[in-house]
Amino acid sequence: MSHLATLARQLRFAVIALSRATGTSHIGSCLSCADILVAAYNGGLRLGPELVHDPDRDRLVFSKGHCAAALYCALAQRGFFSMEELSASFNRNGGVQEHPNLQAVAGVEIASGSLGHGLSLGLGMALASRVTRRPYRVCVIMGDGEADEGSVWEAAMLAGAQKLSNLCVVVDANGWQATGRSAEIMALEPLPDKWRAFGWDVVETDGHDPDRLKELLENAGKGDAPLAIVARTVKGKGVSFMEDDNNWHYRIPSEAEECRAREELGLS
Repeated sequence: MSHLATLARQLRFAVIALSRATGTSHIGSCLSCADILVAAYNGGLRLGPELVHDPDRDRLVFSKGHCAAALYCALAQRGFFSMEELSASFNRNGGVQEHPNLQAVAGVEIASGSLGHGLSLGLGMALASRVTRRPYRVCVIMGDGEADEGSVWEAAMLAGAQKLSNLCVVVDANGWQATGRSAEIMALEPLPDKWRAFGWDVVETDGHDPDRLKELLENAGKGDAPLAIVARTVKGKGVSFMEDDNNWHYRIPSEAEECRAREELGLS
């Protein structure tokens, strides 16, 4: 098992433990994007606690804000703050809330959670990079369900027209939305072809291969068009009784389920 794959397993359990300790949900969606976050924060993008105030740092726009637990755990894992600090403040009065707050912790670029807005914000950052001649890249992580929103395609159309090669989107395509399977709610597929139609370069890949995801992110920005990475994922990935079960969009694990998840992730 690679180092990044091990980090992804550790990140998944950190999310599960945080959920049980603080009574927060959205575990399934957090687990599906764990490999993407590990790839981004461990070499895929130019990010780190030492670069928080660097104007040339890459920007990670975490549009699927309901999965803030995964983002915060990834930041803690990377050393932006300690996991103990996160556990003490997450979902507490005056602490870090269930959707990202721009001022809450270091490393958060935008407040998010109103789905469908992240790509527009990332687009603005990418345009600003061009205008100010800064070398940073912008990566937007969004869910496939967000692609139901018209604002996503307005931003995609402009990015393609402007040939914003410094903009990348990673779609956590786990096939689910809050109330059902994505394909049953809106005709998203063929999703890669939709991005191509808007002038984007497109790569479809296994969203649970962090080494491949890191490679793709490292090379983002080297083409002549924005890049869409359609990462095929499984909601609840890594824990057998959570995988592809949309109940874990809402459920909070019991102590026994937390212990079982730890064992399945090979962390016992």
